[in-house]
Amino acid sequence: MPKAIRIYKHGGPEVMRWEEVKVGEPGPGEARVRHTAIGLNFIDVYDRTGLYPLDLPSGLGREAAGVIEAVGPKVRGLKRGDRVAYTYPIAGAYSEVRICPSERLVKVPAGITDEQAAAMMLKGLTAQYLLRQTYRVKSGDAVLIHSAAGGVGSIAAQWARHLGAKVIGVVGSTEKAKLAKRNGCHHVIVGGTDQLAATVKSLTAGAGVHVVYDSVGKDTFFASLDCLRPLGMMVSFGNSSGPVPAVAPLELGRRGSLFLTRPSLFNYVATRPALERAARELFNVVKRGALKIRIGQSYPLEDVATAHRDLEARRTTGSTVLIP
Repeated sequence: MPKAIRIYKHGGPEVMRWEEVKVGEPGPGEARVRHTAIGLNFIDVYDRTGLYPLDLPSGLGREAAGVIEAVGPKVRGLKRGDRVAYTYPIAGAYSEVRICPSERLVKVPAGITDEQAAAMMLKGLTAQYLLRQTYRVKSGDAVLIHSAAGGVGSIAAQWARHLGAKVIGVVGSTEKAKLAKRNGCHHVIVGGTDQLAATVKSLTAGAGVHVVYDSVGKDTFFASLDCLRPLGMMVSFGNSSGPVPAVAPLELGRRGSLFLTRPSLFNYVATRPALERAARELFNVVKRGALKIRIGQSYPLEDVATAHRDLEARRTTGSTVLIP
């Protein structure tokens, strides 16, 4: 029988169990996928700890790539043997084999490896909606990207530079600063938030940035607001340091009539046409070489507890994949 990671309670990495699971035949509109690579993301930590509560017992993992083993009735455009990838709001990608709705699967084009595809679906599509939909970055914009050496940040920084933006990255160490520079950041800020706004203002001739992409949450939220120019947009899309505290709308007004949004990927790719458009744009920029999917580390799937500990301790860089 195939195996998968399962949790029966929320908690630390130790709650994850590697066990046999029963996987049946795909039903109408479904496909059975044998995974070849699985993406690791901070949302998996949120699911495991209960920050995003799951109905237990549950699997974990929101993105993967693999090969279709079988398709059910009423599946169109996909067949056995196709290389596919997906990101899906129902956790369960930490598995050797999984049944998925066929409408959430996209074919992986030639020239993109399974590992790259697994590492780019959630993170790459997140970068796509952040830069191309939530705030449509244009040439000449100044943007601030937190965790610019991480999974989403490394993709977003490259893409923003490709679009002609002035890219300022924030990282936690000098080693990660080197990676952020490689990712396309014009300037990299290392360390805490005490001088963040002042540094950003000095790098933008006192104006501030047009948009902040903040995946850190609690520790950086107000410092990020102070980096914006009047009418700028704060995009809070993660909680790696914990949830953002309650904020009064007046705080946005007194800082220059700022805009604040808390977007989620799955709202942006809720329909099949929206998913296909976003994936097509993502795959195209990768195939053209404008965007490189850098896999910093990989772990055997059964050693996922180590991967989670390294992710939470910020010991990872770029994207991380799990290999079944």
